[in-house]
Amino acid sequence: MSTPRTPLTPRALGIEQARERLSELIVVDVRTPGEYASGHLPGALNVPLDQLERALPALKESTAEPLMVCRSGARSEKACLLLAEHGVTAATLTGGTLAWAAGGHELDRPAGGARATWAMERQVRFTAGMLVLAGLGLGLLHPAWQLLSAGIAGGLVFSALTDTCGMAAILGRLPHNRPRAADLDATLAALSAR
Repeated sequence: MSTPRTPLTPRALGIEQARERLSELIVVDVRTPGEYASGHLPGALNVPLDQLERALPALKESTAEPLMVCRSGARSEKACLLLAEHGVTAATLTGGTLAWAAGGHELDRPAGGARATWAMERQVRFTAGMLVLAGLGLGLLHPAWQLLSAGIAGGLVFSALTDTCGMAAILGRLPHNRPRAADLDATLAALSAR
């Protein structure tokens, strides 16, 4: 009888620990390409969280430990748990790029016209706010439009209770939040080379 496999527990690295070990880690930024373009850790490779499974073979073959990074640490923690399910030990950067920048460390930005976009959390707040205002405004014309505002409010409550976000999943599919196939393939090739 076999015993169930226990998933590997992700390790959290503080800013200074990560800075000291940066050259020996594979830094993987799991934010959207637009967020990545707004500033990332030096040498970080961009593999959006929803594309992380495509990078599993390269991460499994690598001898360097992956350091998963996002804006604040929530998505990188999810990335570490996903990797752990597949037998890859990874660390997460405590506080993400926000903490890195707040610690006085530089963030790299891609050269050559990569366009920075708002962080996903900010995109969600903006979209939710606009939809609520639209529902309230259109509700003056016909009360049924107020259901739009109620639906968004219910979605936000559900999102908080389940720690998931359907609106972020939808917004993540917009063109400015999607990696170009060539960019992701180049990133995966760079991962394989490490």
